[in-house]
Amino acid sequence: MDQQPLHLTFNTTVESSDAQRRIIAGKIVPFGEIGNTSAGQVVFEKGSISYNTGGKIKLLLEHNAKDPIGMMQSASEDASGIYASFKVAPTTKGNDALIEASELRDGLSVGVIVDAAEPRNGILYVTKASLREVSLVQAAAFSSAAVQSVAASEATPEPVEETPTQPTESEASVENAIPAPEVEAHKVEASQPSHTPVAHTEVRSPIKTKSQYLQHSIYAKLGNDDSAQYVRAADAFAKKAMNFADDSFSTNPAFSPVQYVPTVVDTSIGSRPTIDACGGTRVMPASGMTISHPKITTNGSVGTTSEGGSPSETGIISSYVNATVTKYAGLQRYSQELLLRADPSFFDAMLENMTRAYNRATDAAVIAAITAGGTQAATTAASSAGIISFVSTEAPAAYSATGDVATAYVAGTSQWSLLMSSVDTTGRPIYNAGTPQNEAGRATPTSLRGNVLGLDLYVDANMVSTTIDESAFIIVPSAIAIYESPVLQLSTNVPTSGEIETELFGFLATAVLVSGGLRRFNLT
Repeated sequence: MDQQPLHLTFNTTVESSDAQRRIIAGKIVPFGEIGNTSAGQVVFEKGSISYNTGGKIKLLLEHNAKDPIGMMQSASEDASGIYASFKVAPTTKGNDALIEASELRDGLSVGVIVDAAEPRNGILYVTKASLREVSLVQAAAFSSAAVQSVAASEATPEPVEETPTQPTESEASVENAIPAPEVEAHKVEASQPSHTPVAHTEVRSPIKTKSQYLQHSIYAKLGNDDSAQYVRAADAFAKKAMNFADDSFSTNPAFSPVQYVPTVVDTSIGSRPTIDACGGTRVMPASGMTISHPKITTNGSVGTTSEGGSPSETGIISSYVNATVTKYAGLQRYSQELLLRADPSFFDAMLENMTRAYNRATDAAVIAAITAGGTQAATTAASSAGIISFVSTEAPAAYSATGDVATAYVAGTSQWSLLMSSVDTTGRPIYNAGTPQNEAGRATPTSLRGNVLGLDLYVDANMVSTTIDESAFIIVPSAIAIYESPVLQLSTNVPTSGEIETELFGFLATAVLVSGGLRRFNLT
């Protein structure tokens, strides 16, 4: 879109500064990069900025027209942006700028007048603009260039008297106004008197590979001063590398401390998928070591009765199903120093590890109860067809035995692998299809939950690790009762040593109420 001209400023970084020739150079306008400017995020498209090297483009300090320090000498443009070099005047501020360009004031910032731009997704894409000035600033907004060489110097002749610096306008603002009047820069002679260097840093060469060395060697022969500096720096570094010092971390290990990260790697698995598939745990009664469930073992009967005839008479028979309360506990013994001075926290890591062990032990106890008290299913193969047969046969059988429908399919890791590798006759994944077609469920490598033929899938690493008997269960939650107390931790001191003992424990009771509601996979 066309719009009123905008005064826009943004920053790049100084690429090089040569004090003997009093040159500062760098990429002043990057093409195709998103930068934070005075108008927000802006992208300059290739060829969008017009400039005239003979039009006295000045180098200012912090966009202050009253602080000119140099004049543009040359400019070039390629696919990545516009590069320019500036001759710095032999003034006090010019000398200071050459020194500051190494670290303190190492950014190049341009002021342009935008004549045409188009906003896209909150970013202003500039298609037509004109360059008005370039400034040496403190911070760089673009990372496409880096400081390459800085060598500040002081001039022998008397410095030119300058106008005191006035506060600069914040670059966070956008002006629909004409730029401030420019002050004529001091004349820069073609030849400069000799100077005495007072500070120097090495060239930061972008040459990292043989191809980059060859590229800049060609540019240097074509007259590119920056590339010539890069090549000289690369040659000097290669020569210096032959004389590196013998000292290293191998001879001075005391200066290479081991750094530890705060995250503790714990490979134990602390989930309880089988308990979750059974509907979770119930609250443990307050007392007693046995929990009894009354269960009707013989049902009453109702039959057709003729007029005046005797009704069917079958008395119900009941009994108790007992669940034994079992304690699950673990103990850690450690010093006071380990508790109070460990980093990362030993106590947190220890307690987390013990909690995972408790979960694993209680989940394994429920698996053992189902294995001992559940009903073994009809034999079937370890294949996709076998899983279909297992579900289609045993889910109805579980309903017949309990009067409730099965809701969960608990699988070991081998059965999980079997589900993910199952394909139809065309090779299409059955349980992991990107575009489902007659999909039988979901079993993916990124989730331990899914679906198998309408049953909720739970993957449990505590199950047997191969596809054998009991490598999968079909569960009716009402067919099993699981009681659990709160998990407690108890810490005591050992009087003889001052050490600390922490015990983590809890009580669990499990009882199979209806064997037919727990169907165990039976391999052919």
